[in-house]
Amino acid sequence: MLDHHSIVGLRMRRQHLVQRADTVEYDALYRDTSPGQNVYWNGFGDPPSLTFRADFDDIAYNRSRQKSRTLLKGRFQGGNLGWIERADLELFAGAYRKPLPSLTPAQQTLWELLLREGPMNIQGMKEATGLLVKEITPVLHRLQEAFLIYEDQYDGEWDRGWYPFAEMFPDAALSRYTRQESLEILLQRFARRMVLFDLKMARSFYRLPERDIKAAAQKLETEGIFTRFEGGFLLQADAELLQRQDFDPPVSVFVLHRNDILVKANEHWLKEAYGDGENDILQYILVDGEFQGAVLGHFKNGPYEIENICAPAKRREAVMEAVYRVNSREHSPAARYNGEKLL
Repeated sequence: MLDHHSIVGLRMRRQHLVQRADTVEYDALYRDTSPGQNVYWNGFGDPPSLTFRADFDDIAYNRSRQKSRTLLKGRFQGGNLGWIERADLELFAGAYRKPLPSLTPAQQTLWELLLREGPMNIQGMKEATGLLVKEITPVLHRLQEAFLIYEDQYDGEWDRGWYPFAEMFPDAALSRYTRQESLEILLQRFARRMVLFDLKMARSFYRLPERDIKAAAQKLETEGIFTRFEGGFLLQADAELLQRQDFDPPVSVFVLHRNDILVKANEHWLKEAYGDGENDILQYILVDGEFQGAVLGHFKNGPYEIENICAPAKRREAVMEAVYRVNSREHSPAARYNGEKLL
């Protein structure tokens, strides 16, 4: 039935939060929800992970994909670091590449240095140019956003090489897609995994202008690929599927980190709903397929300090079990549940 209940149930199945994915299913899920990110506040250089969704160690799996350059590092989603599949390089260039009409003196210096002597790490650039690290880093990031240079990092090492992009990927046609053409493909993938989404969800996830997302979604609607429901969009094929079949959400509790794909798609309202102005939001709590709480406290370079768990009182036992599935009961004991002190 085409209603909110079944939409949530189908979403949980498409996210592989009902039955974990094998490698074939995982590759499809990763592609559809790219760019991938690592666990929030995790070790520098850790591989991306789709937490709870794989029936294998996906961190080790993605580390091997980094080393083989099946996964490529870049700056997407508002300049944030992410990992995409090599096959999608041109697609994401169409969506995110920010060309430079001209180079600043510092950009010109580093760009010519890498063309002449690259690959090179930041220490080498510092020695060759006399620039400070704090001056070099933002220049590299901007050249990276323009797809002029590539950061070849596939492990947690700081001493990583920077290459001219064209040297690493000489066959990449970075102008193959316009942003709208890219979004028309990306939004179909997004719809498959979210089932129903609105413009704010897509804006929150992709960090691209809402007007561009709206134009792409409306074109897909005109072509009969998307249809509207409750102020959002879903695939026409899914609307027909939901008319034929009911999907019950599983009785479940998941504690999701802040880079989780479901969190990123709902970030525009989650922060306001669960922030208390005093604590960090450490994780969000998904109950029966819907966000119904958060873990609050303080990030540390080590176990987090959990000050309060805000979640449904009637699901307290299951919520506590889920919290300690991703946090140490010994080193990160929760102080309160809905403000009530825990013994």
